Amino acid sequence: KRVRVTFGGETIIDSCAAWLVLESGCVPIYYFPQSDFRSDSAEKTGYSSYCPFKGHASYWTLSAGSKTAKNAVWSYETPYDEAAAMAGLVAFYWQPMDGWFEEDEEVFCHARDPHVRLDIVRSTRPVRVGVGSITLAESRRARFLFETGVVPRHYVPQEDVRMDLLQKSATRSQCPYKGEAVYYSLIDSNSGEIEKADIAWSYPAPLPEATPITSHICFYKRHVDGIYVDDVQQEQPATK
Repeated sequence: KRVRVTFGGETIIDSCAAWLVLESGCVPIYYFPQSDFRSDSAEKTGYSSYCPFKGHASYWTLSAGSKTAKNAVWSYETPYDEAAAMAGLVAFYWQPMDGWFEEDEEVFCHARDPHVRLDIVRSTRPVRVGVGSITLAESRRARFLFETGVVPRHYVPQEDVRMDLLQKSATRSQCPYKGEAVYYSLIDSNSGEIEKADIAWSYPAPLPEATPITSHICFYKRHVDGIYVDDVQQEQPATK
């Protein structure tokens, strides 16, 4: 893939020779040949870090346009033998950058893992979401989303959700496989006060592979009293 990185209004990486490094317990990270890096935009610092598998990393502060990102670039200049292929490669912290692109498509949050699969399927099985005595959603038109390493999600059409009890919040999140999500909080029907913040989310303009969940609402299993499929309560994950 051609991978480009922008920062400070400039393209600091434009490479067709990127390496995708997959490491247990970490998100995928792109490493680039130093020859594809705008090194005139970087200044080496005295900061360093250590990895027991790769060795000692050196860091650079990146400056472009009117922006500066301290210690945003790193490289294993003399890596351990088992990571010898990483010599001469540089990597960037994702968030400080302005944008990341694979070919001409923007990528969000972090590089995509080629081992992650996203399946979105229609289902007529009854799905119900409850908080106290309130049924927030009830549908036989839900989309079930199965993503590698993530608990199953149940996305309900907005028409089958009590949207009058939900208020859009300022919270946003990004997913490299689905795009940018907006969040909703549960409000009191009488006072309009927020009862539970960010109880649900939706992808109003998802990435192409996730278009079936456009304008569908998904609820956090740990923020509601129960999500039921076929009247069977779904297990609540321990974490978000």
